[in-house]
Amino acid sequence: MALLSNTAKDRVARSASKHGSNKNTSARAVRPRPVHDDSADARQSRRTRILVRVGLALFAVYSIAPVWWLIVNSTKNTRDLLLTNGLWFADWNLGKNLADIFSYENGIFLRWTANSVLYAGVGAAVGTLVALAAGYGLARFSFPGRSLSMGLVVASFLVPYSMLTLPLYLLFANMGLIDSPWAVLIPTFINPFSVYLAKVYIEGAIPPELLEAARIDGAGELRIFFMIVLRMLTTAGATIFLLAFVSAWNGFFLPITMLQSPENWNMTLGLYNWLRQSQVSNASIYDFNTLVITGSLLSVIPLAIVMIALQRFWRTGVSLGALK
Repeated sequence: MALLSNTAKDRVARSASKHGSNKNTSARAVRPRPVHDDSADARQSRRTRILVRVGLALFAVYSIAPVWWLIVNSTKNTRDLLLTNGLWFADWNLGKNLADIFSYENGIFLRWTANSVLYAGVGAAVGTLVALAAGYGLARFSFPGRSLSMGLVVASFLVPYSMLTLPLYLLFANMGLIDSPWAVLIPTFINPFSVYLAKVYIEGAIPPELLEAARIDGAGELRIFFMIVLRMLTTAGATIFLLAFVSAWNGFFLPITMLQSPENWNMTLGLYNWLRQSQVSNASIYDFNTLVITGSLLSVIPLAIVMIALQRFWRTGVSLGALK
């Protein structure tokens, strides 16, 4: 009987300790958590949104202010340019300024515009095709000297362009291309940075398995490049084309070195010549200050058109990346 009573006592003790541990566990489980301050997070989020919006507004003002200044001052004459607020309108003279700019020297400004379209449009288009082909070769083909070729490409766009001016001038002088459109177009066709950009994009956008499948189906390399690769590189091609177009459109150092005849100048070089004339010419029926400002405004319009026209390629690329 004593043994049974001791055993019963042990069971009661174990049961009590078990119930006690359950009670402790329950007590720990219902321990109150620290209260989260949602109002503090809301204030921080609101402060962040305000700072972001203020920053974007300042950036927008910084970007739009030069264009606004051009628009306002292209409507003024020289007197209003000097005596009125540069950020607001005065007497409306835009029609006279446009008539002067298109009539000066039998419409030489239109010739400069056509030259700029030729140098920037053709140069950027051919340069984009060359860059995509070269980048595709460096990214998806194995050949002796591949690493060396890539190193030369990187080293090429690290060299300042001014250091290449004299060798280019001497080379084109020996070829008889000085003061011709080819002296500006040929250097525009080759852009090492565009080649590097195309190679990096192709490595991430063109899977090797797709190219191998096309080769197994009997497609040649030219067909693969033009029918498959180029169609998958619309975003990269649009980016490279835009960078090359803007660089060639605003080009100054190369045209002033290679071109001598005013008939071959681009808009940037022609407007620079008008600016020099405004500094040395006091007696003229033309107001060179207003010609330069109005011409600068007109030179911005093609850049805006190209930017707007290429937006759909970037939207397509973003959507394609999201689907992947």
